Amino acid sequence: MDYAEFLLRTVTLVVAVIVVLTAVAVLRSKGRSKGSGHLDVHKLNDFYKALRERLEHALLDKAELKARHKAEAKQAKAEKKAGKSKPRVFVLDFDGDIKASATEHLRHEVTALLSMATAQDEVVLRLESGGGMVHGYGLAASQLARIRQAGVPLTVCVDKVAASGGYMMACIGDKVLSAPFAILGSIGVVAQLPNVHRLLKKHDIDFEVLTAGEYKRTLTVFGENTDKGREKFQEDLETTHVLFKNFVARYRPQLVIDEIATGEVWLGLSALDKQLVDELKTSDEYLAERAREADLFQLHYAEKKSLPERFGLATSVALDRVLLNWWNRLHQQRFW
Repeated sequence: MDYAEFLLRTVTLVVAVIVVLTAVAVLRSKGRSKGSGHLDVHKLNDFYKALRERLEHALLDKAELKARHKAEAKQAKAEKKAGKSKPRVFVLDFDGDIKASATEHLRHEVTALLSMATAQDEVVLRLESGGGMVHGYGLAASQLARIRQAGVPLTVCVDKVAASGGYMMACIGDKVLSAPFAILGSIGVVAQLPNVHRLLKKHDIDFEVLTAGEYKRTLTVFGENTDKGREKFQEDLETTHVLFKNFVARYRPQLVIDEIATGEVWLGLSALDKQLVDELKTSDEYLAERAREADLFQLHYAEKKSLPERFGLATSVALDRVLLNWWNRLHQQRFW
């Protein structure tokens, strides 16, 4: 009993502290203006150089190291004297969830790089997404279209998955690179919802759905669905699918769109045969190659979040992952 009393007091104290800290965080976050984030820029050449130098120190003796460093310094001096400048590569990352939440950062990153990038530069997007909401991925794809419209070469690298809305983003690239066993495709549209009308009717529970406009509500969860409503809902899905196909065909005219817009997915090896991708290569391989001849800058827009916002975001991400895992196990593919 003494231990139970002590435990109860401890838990009460901890809860009280959490409540106070949360209240303070809420008060501090009030009045904070949106767009208070900042752009982080890291030169990836330094990262690759550090990896190489660490290995050199382990494998080479002092004389060999000295000779190599001397040769590199001489080459750098000659290039500087000749006024030779390296091309620039801007590296972006997009890890997509159901809502394409990463678009909030992507839009600022694209705006920043377009303020300096030229046709002699390049943008590399490392993309990972199984798709999600139509409007979310539509906006994300529009951000990448800004790069194409500005005349800046865009390369999209897919190491794991770019399916459905994810492939809608990938197809905008001037070049699409894929790992051999990455998942690509799923050019289709799906929607589903439960209906508990018969259960409510069984227990004598009425649910009223009032609308103004013939198709304001087609299918509902609680109301009685009609054949006319189902037909309209299916018609909307078909319309969205046509828009999806036309969008992909616009950026990859080499595709036989009706053959690949069936909702199927392909691994990278097969996707190359279908011309969904241009080359089989991982992002690590491609960036390491570009680092030898260009200056690589990784851009990431970070926005400072309050404690309640960070807690809510973590909860949302965890829920999204649970729902996606459940969906994948049930249907063995992701959706747009």
